[in-house]
Amino acid sequence: MSPTAFISTAIPYVNARPHIGHAFEFVQTDAMARYLRLTGRDVFFLTGSDENSLKNVRAAQDEGISTQALCDRNTEYFEGLLPLLDVSNDAFIRTSRDLHKRGAQELWRRTDPQDIYKKHYTGLYCVGCEDFYSEKEAADGKCPDHLTPLERIEEENYFFRLSRYQDKLLDLIESNQLRIVPATKRNEILAFIRGGLLDFSISRSRRRAGDWGVEVPGDPDQVMYVWYDALANYIAALDLREGSPTLEKFWLRGDERIHCIGKGINRFHTVYWPAMLLSAGLPAPTTVFVHGYLTINGQKISKSLGNVIDPRSQVELYGSEAVRYFLLRGISATEDGDYSEARFRELYNADLANNLGNLARRVETIGAKAAHSPKPEADAPAPAGYHEAMADFRFSDAAGTLWALATDLNQRIEAVKPWELQKQNKAAELAAFLDEMIASLRVIAHWVEPFLPKTAKRLRDMFQPGTPITRGDPLFPRLV
Repeated sequence: MSPTAFISTAIPYVNARPHIGHAFEFVQTDAMARYLRLTGRDVFFLTGSDENSLKNVRAAQDEGISTQALCDRNTEYFEGLLPLLDVSNDAFIRTSRDLHKRGAQELWRRTDPQDIYKKHYTGLYCVGCEDFYSEKEAADGKCPDHLTPLERIEEENYFFRLSRYQDKLLDLIESNQLRIVPATKRNEILAFIRGGLLDFSISRSRRRAGDWGVEVPGDPDQVMYVWYDALANYIAALDLREGSPTLEKFWLRGDERIHCIGKGINRFHTVYWPAMLLSAGLPAPTTVFVHGYLTINGQKISKSLGNVIDPRSQVELYGSEAVRYFLLRGISATEDGDYSEARFRELYNADLANNLGNLARRVETIGAKAAHSPKPEADAPAPAGYHEAMADFRFSDAAGTLWALATDLNQRIEAVKPWELQKQNKAAELAAFLDEMIASLRVIAHWVEPFLPKTAKRLRDMFQPGTPITRGDPLFPRLV
């Protein structure tokens, strides 16, 4: 039986249309899901939409439409973006739908009763973060991330006894049973836990929530606070019921349970979520990969700055393969990175058009002139360092091993000068050289699939065993 892997993106708020930052996470997670499949895992790849947040309620109010109408419209944009980027998700969960609501309520019911209690409290709340801040964290009364004024909230809600899980969480993370990548984010979380964990709110009044959200079991006046509700999506999508074969296969007995998230929600996934699962008697994630944020020409993505880039427009202009390549190769996987048109075009021409595209074109042209039929395919071991880079989610480094091979092959062509072999009628030497090139191109085709799935197929199709090579359209026409 193949080892199993569950992998997910975070579920984005749908108060607005997706921007290029969302595409960044979708493509990263897809690259890892495809890699896991390529190396023999049976994968369940989940993404979806976070629809029960107060941000969505207020965005709908601003437009004068119902929250459900806003979520339906904007979720369609997110779901429609996935095939445009060739994202190979197995499921898309919507938190306003019954499958999720049943799962979130079931998680609440399974939670140790000692860990849920009700109390009256006052707190400083940021709608953008869907989180509370202490006076110490926000001395000037503003959200430290959004720099917007915090709202002072006073009401009676349910709380989760997070403080009870401090030692268990430290053990999970320090032993790498819960692996946090990169190490800098792991260290941040360990410091956060060692600083002392406070219990956190897991519900809000139905009135303040705009009559929107998942009802707390047994208390119709309360709905689940967004983080308790939203985090439940990962197991709700697997059908959180006794005897569910999908839940059993990919979570309860799964070999790997991986979340790919942005740095702003690290502690929710590596502190709150594992504690909630432990309380409910369910396994914690095995890996949480934390990526940085994208900026646009050095500036934070912001509607007010007018610098929001629609990933659809980029795909329409350059194609999905070029967009995927820039996000995976041109942006650091774990640090903040900048998305600029100039860098995009520069990397496209250097790596896609002039390197890999040029290599494939040269071999194809020489092979077509020689009416060469490639040999049968052989094993295609990955270049040195490829697997190690992928294991650490270093997508740029993994892709770099393939492009280094392409560079070497281009240099080999210059050294051998196969066109001279053709002029000299050295058919056997030319055939041997072409088979050498094609074998290496098949290595690239095989292992480039997580990054450029369409290119991988094109390369395989160009050099079919036993079929004379013909000259087709270039892989990547140069941008001018």
